[in-house]
Amino acid sequence: MNLDEKLLKLKEIAEKIENENVSLEEGIKLFEEGGQIAKECYTALNEAKGKIMQIKKDFVGEEEMK
Repeated sequence: MNLDEKLLKLKEIAEKIENENVSLEEGIKLFEEGGQIAKECYTALNEAKGKIMQIKKDFVGEEEMK
């Protein structure tokens, strides 16, 4: 699943928890799934940020980044 798909899945999970009458057990499962997906998104975004910073450093030089 790519980042866009993960974000869409998170939205679906949040809407299901908010708008549907789910049992406590189902709510906990959905919350756990959402938490794992959120963690994966956070990791992917941090990796992208690192790549962007490296590319910028390569183009403008480390001194100009400060």
